[in-house]
Amino acid sequence: MYNELSKFIRKHFNQEQGLIPIHRPLFNGNEKKYIIDAIDSTYVSSVGSYVNQLEEKICTYTDSKYAVAVVNGTNALHLSLIVAGVREGDEVITQPLTFVATANAISYCRAIPHFVDVDKDTLGLSPTILKDYLKETAQIKDGFCYNKKTGNRISACVPMHTFGLALYIDEVVEICNEYNIKVIEDAAESLGTLYKNKHTGTFGLMGVFSFNGNKIITSGGGGVIVTNDKNLAQQAKHLSTQAKIDHKWEYSHDLLGYNYRMPNINAALLCAQMENLEVFIENKRNLSDLYFDFFSDFDNVILVREIKESRSNYWLNSLLLEDLDERNNYLKYLNDQNIMSRPVWSLINNLDMYKQCPKSDLSNSMWLEKRLINIPSSVC
Repeated sequence: MYNELSKFIRKHFNQEQGLIPIHRPLFNGNEKKYIIDAIDSTYVSSVGSYVNQLEEKICTYTDSKYAVAVVNGTNALHLSLIVAGVREGDEVITQPLTFVATANAISYCRAIPHFVDVDKDTLGLSPTILKDYLKETAQIKDGFCYNKKTGNRISACVPMHTFGLALYIDEVVEICNEYNIKVIEDAAESLGTLYKNKHTGTFGLMGVFSFNGNKIITSGGGGVIVTNDKNLAQQAKHLSTQAKIDHKWEYSHDLLGYNYRMPNINAALLCAQMENLEVFIENKRNLSDLYFDFFSDFDNVILVREIKESRSNYWLNSLLLEDLDERNNYLKYLNDQNIMSRPVWSLINNLDMYKQCPKSDLSNSMWLEKRLINIPSSVC
C-alpha cells in the first residue's frame, strides 16, 4: 500500500526523484509583471494602487462589502478580535484542532481561549457539541454571555475551516447569536470554499483569510479581513496603519495602533494570483477526486471529503488512518521516500501555555489527532 501510494503521487506530480512538498506555490500568471509595475511606481510599502485593487477583488470574490488587507492571517484575526470588542479577561471559544495562531491571536488580546470539540466529518467546530456545552456552561446576564464556572465573559467564537473544508458554520452562528457571542471565522485556509452557495468567512461578523507561502494563493505573507460592517472595516483599517489620523503632512495618532497594513508589492503579487484562483481550485478538486478513486480500493483508509452543500478548495488532502501506529507508519514511509506528509497539529489545549484554559470534552479532536495525516496537494 505504501509503495503504491508513493508511485501514484510521483506519477501524478510527474516527478520521479526529489522532494515533493505538501503544498508549493505556483506563479504562472502576471506576478512578475505586476511586481515590476509596483517597483516602478516606487510605491512598494503600505500605500499603493495594488492594495486597493486587491481589496476590491476580495470583496467581489467573496461577496463581501469591505475588505482590509494586512500582513498576515494572524494579524487579521488579532485586529478582528479587537474591533469586535474582545477585551482582557474575556473568554473566546475556538477549537483545539487548529494551527496555534488561532489561539495566539486570542491571547494577544489578553483574552482566554476556551476550547470546544470538532466534528469528525468537517474537522471544524461542532455546532451540536457547542449547543449542548453552552447549555451547561453559559448564562446570559445583562445582555452578555458569561461562563458560569469562571465568571468570565464569553465575548466571541472563532471557528476554523480546517484544510479548506467548510464546517457547519450557519449552525454555529445561529447558536452564538442566541448567546450574544460574536463570530469571527478563521477562514485562513478556505479561500474559494463555499457552503450553501455562500463563501466561508462571510457568515459571521467578520472573517479572515491567509496568504502565507503555503496557501492556495500567496503574497509571500499576507492576510485580509472581510466584513459587511462599514464601521468595523474602518476601525480595522485605521488600527492597521498605526492609528494615524489622515493628513497630508502631520503625524498624529489617536489610538494604540499596529503596523499591520499589507505592502503594495505583496498586494501586486496577490492580484496576479487572484486571477488564477478558480483554475487552481479546479485543479485541486480534480486531485482530490483522483485520490478518492485511488483509496477506494483500500480498506482502513478514509480520504476526508467535503460535506453536502459545500464546495471545498481542497487546500490540503487529509487521510484518516486506522490508529496511531498506522499513522506513524505512513508518515515514516512517505517522508523516507522524500514525499512530504505531516500529521495534524498537536492539540492546542495540550500546549504548555494553554493547558489551564477551559474546555469541553475533546474526544473527537483526540481521536483525529491520532489518525490524521496530510499528503501532497499542490496545483500541478
